[in-house]
Amino acid sequence: MSFNVGDNVGPYKIIEQLGQGGMATVYKAYHASLDRYVALKALHAAFGEDATFSMRFQREARVVAKLEHPHIVPVYDYAEHEKRPYLIMKFIEGDTLKALLNKGPLTSAQIEKVVDSVGSALSYAHKQGILHRDIKPSNVLVTPDGEMYLADFGLARIAQSGESTLSSDMIMGTPQYISPEQAMGKKDLDAGTDIYSFAVMLYEMVVGQVPFSADTPFSIIHDHIYTPLPLPQSINPSVPEPVQRVLLKALAKERADRHASITELATAFKQAWSESGVPMTGTSVTIAKPVAAPEQTRMKSTAEPTKMAAKVEVAAPAVKVEKKRSSFVWVGVIVLIGLCLGGLFIARQNRLFASFLNQRATDRPGVAATITAKPIQMLPPPTLQPLTQAPPPNMPPEALAAQQRAKDNPNDLNAQLDLALALWSAQMPGAAYDTLLKVVSLAGPDNEAFYAQAGEKFAAIEGWLPAAAMYFQPMKTYSIGAAPEALEIAFHEAVYKGAQMREAGVVLPFDRLAQVDQPISLIAQARNAFYLGRLGEANTFLNQVKRLAPNMPEAFLLEAEFSSLTDKPNEARLIANGLTADLSAPAWIRAFAEGIIQKLPK
Repeated sequence: MSFNVGDNVGPYKIIEQLGQGGMATVYKAYHASLDRYVALKALHAAFGEDATFSMRFQREARVVAKLEHPHIVPVYDYAEHEKRPYLIMKFIEGDTLKALLNKGPLTSAQIEKVVDSVGSALSYAHKQGILHRDIKPSNVLVTPDGEMYLADFGLARIAQSGESTLSSDMIMGTPQYISPEQAMGKKDLDAGTDIYSFAVMLYEMVVGQVPFSADTPFSIIHDHIYTPLPLPQSINPSVPEPVQRVLLKALAKERADRHASITELATAFKQAWSESGVPMTGTSVTIAKPVAAPEQTRMKSTAEPTKMAAKVEVAAPAVKVEKKRSSFVWVGVIVLIGLCLGGLFIARQNRLFASFLNQRATDRPGVAATITAKPIQMLPPPTLQPLTQAPPPNMPPEALAAQQRAKDNPNDLNAQLDLALALWSAQMPGAAYDTLLKVVSLAGPDNEAFYAQAGEKFAAIEGWLPAAAMYFQPMKTYSIGAAPEALEIAFHEAVYKGAQMREAGVVLPFDRLAQVDQPISLIAQARNAFYLGRLGEANTFLNQVKRLAPNMPEAFLLEAEFSSLTDKPNEARLIANGLTADLSAPAWIRAFAEGIIQKLPK
């Protein structure tokens, strides 16, 4: 199923490879009958594993092929070659905006061209009901005469259609440019997500760097969701106040607080730019370049930079997240194990555990018997130490030894798992999650015994979120209610305890859990909302699960926990005593209930 230089793919002859990424490989091809070059984008062979993808691919390709706009790269054709789908697009000779930014600051005219060209393209697409979902400089193509085109509408749209393992499992978007709602794996995306990503590009061009950058995708995604936006003037004092104000609004965490449309944002930005006067003084900030994303064009720039913005960071490959392999659907954060750890490594390694692992973890929660959190107290954001940085001076010898063993044995599944466990114990959760990506790639999707064992090991050190992610892998292979009892009990414990953590809604995507086990998903949502101070929402979820599964011991446990922390000790004691006396309840629930009783006033 390979596409090689010199091969004929339908009526197209492959001339050369232009770029490669986790989802697709891009080639320059020649169409003899029309005597023109085209860009052939071959989607990864893993898409062919989904029996329903071909039909959806054709349907969605027709949709994006109807986008006719002077600043959108048109889709000419779509087909399959040896069961591998591909798109044919206009071949544009030139540079990407990313390449231009790396060569130096843009001119005022170029920045205005970006706002007008990309803004009008997005506005047009939004009116057709189509989102891009992956706005970034590498998807803006620039011809030698300065014309700009927005690329990859087809890929973003097609990859997110349907309910397959490789489509809606993914959180599309590159970490530096992803919107908070996209990073959390939310399905109800609207124009606001493109507005946010477009605003990150504007921020980058004006300030001189992207707002959030770190060593791991987890860290960047976390910052988009939780960390306040760095004030443009704090990084580049020459950014005028009107421009800063526009950027702050466009990059609001809540969609409702952003501009209502791309047109409104573009208008506000140009007005603020005009009021401030140009050119503005740039900054000398230079950021290291990550791995380049696949390109659709050659790298030949003719633009001459002036004093406008600084050299900026190249976008890393798109983060995608994964979901279940069976009929249960996954979105993915992405999000993100994927956040539901996936199978095929080459195509899925950048999905970051689909919805389970696209998020950094906070400090681990305490054991059941030590309930100290208050329902109205937000847990603080974590400070993570990614694997890519030098180990901290106080890193335990056990972790250093595990790190060396994993380095010496890169394909040893147990060595990599031991490293993930050691890093978690060393309070380096970001590094632990990074290592688990490799663990998942080595283990594959069907290694039930390994995932169960890995879950047990993380549970033993109270790593409840990674434990839940590990248990989820075998859980999702069973039909609802058919999983082994021991596996289901361990899964419920990890999900319940992990739900207390601030970022559980990202690391444990509740809508994906619901497709495997709806009651425990509601329990997790209720407990997470409670510890984030959203008591009304927590009670709503609790009432839902009580109606759905009225005899579920986890629901009684949660009600006892809620009561114990909201000045209802008598109710808490009554329910908890009932649970401790119920020998049919799982042992962990009885222990947790006993912990609640011990914390109640005598």
